[in-house]
Amino acid sequence: MSRKRTKAERNGRRGEMLAALFLMMKGWRILGRRVRSMRGEVDIVARRGKTLCFVEVKWRATREELDTAITVPRLRRVAAAAEAIAHRYARPGDNQRVDVILIAPRSWPRRVENAWQPGS
Repeated sequence: MSRKRTKAERNGRRGEMLAALFLMMKGWRILGRRVRSMRGEVDIVARRGKTLCFVEVKWRATREELDTAITVPRLRRVAAAAEAIAHRYARPGDNQRVDVILIAPRSWPRRVENAWQPGS
């Protein structure tokens, strides 16, 4: 793995850890991290009450880069992965959704709630 890719991987993992802490401070329980399926990976699976949330985390070097960090094709991949793993975590009557947490150094995490609903 190249040095640049290694640094990006390390920053991504740090971003996921910070996102999980951010969610826990907001009352969410973390059920899984980096959950893989044949259709892709979900960075964080979290629950609060009857809401089951599949979270995509994006870390960028600057706040400005966060504006273009998430794309429709990326959200589709996350939604497909969420759909593939939902049976592991879902309970009857749960609301399911895909959220995005955007993180950059020296700024508060920015959360996009309900960025994509599974089945959309």
